[in-house]
Amino acid sequence: MDVLSDVISTMRTGRPRSARIEWYAPWGMRFPEVPGGKFLVVLQGACWALVEGREPLQLGAGDVLFLPRGAEHALVSDPQAPVEGLDRVKSLREQGGVAEAVAGEVRGEPTCVTVGGSYFAGVTRPHPLLAQLPSVVHLPSRVGERSELPLAVGLLGRELGSGRPGGDTVIPHLLDMLVVYILRTHLEQERASGAGAGCGFAGAMRDPGVHEAIQAVHRDPSRPWTVAELGGRAGLSRAAFSRRFTALVGQSPLAYVTWWRLTTAARLLNEEDAPVGSIATRVGYSSQFAFANAFKREFGVSPGRYREGTRSERFDGSG
Repeated sequence: MDVLSDVISTMRTGRPRSARIEWYAPWGMRFPEVPGGKFLVVLQGACWALVEGREPLQLGAGDVLFLPRGAEHALVSDPQAPVEGLDRVKSLREQGGVAEAVAGEVRGEPTCVTVGGSYFAGVTRPHPLLAQLPSVVHLPSRVGERSELPLAVGLLGRELGSGRPGGDTVIPHLLDMLVVYILRTHLEQERASGAGAGCGFAGAMRDPGVHEAIQAVHRDPSRPWTVAELGGRAGLSRAAFSRRFTALVGQSPLAYVTWWRLTTAARLLNEEDAPVGSIATRVGYSSQFAFANAFKREFGVSPGRYREGTRSERFDGSG
């Protein structure tokens, strides 16, 4: 996979689920903090998002809100509306892992329709790209925008609630697609504006040499990488590469190699039934004992216990 796809694979465990909610004014609902990323799409109407430390943010039809670190937030019909807890949302049905729900006193047409969800983080700390994103990413709808994001929003909106055959298969893939386009659109807009040029992991993805080295690690995490070899992939001396990589990514090249190996191992433990020793070999550990020790330092539990725990977790996403 490419680096962005790999980054998204570290965001979640289990099958993505979310909720489509019809809101009837006046209304206000608080969504708690979660250990992962949240997304929200306004399919119809308008609302306000309240995030601590920020001015109220008005959202209109087609707008997308992404909270990479799962910050607590509220959605309201207007900034003065009273805010209630999630227990006031009434679930109706479920399609493709997306709960259909209503909030407020149902009368007439809803003033707003949203779809939102939460990707629980599958690792003890987020990927550097996610960690370095702003706490709130707002992607407003723009007429004539050529990004794929509005197309994904439109497809998801048409599929939800339609009851058409195949929805249970299509909807989870559309949710994954939506998150890809959210991140891609944000990164492309930053690149076009010059914001953060040469800074952070986004800067690393725009740096041809460092990006090539990162791609090499992602393609073959089991290889016994050295800083000199990765620097050669980047066309830089060992010292120059190490300085540039650390400045952009936020950790040294070999620290990132270890982090990515263990992140990959965690995903394999969650998704596959292969023996722990086999997974250890696939991510570059010749000794299962060394792998188990490294894994426990990163995740706080043994590989076996991690596998048991993640398979019992479920996605919890209403916004």
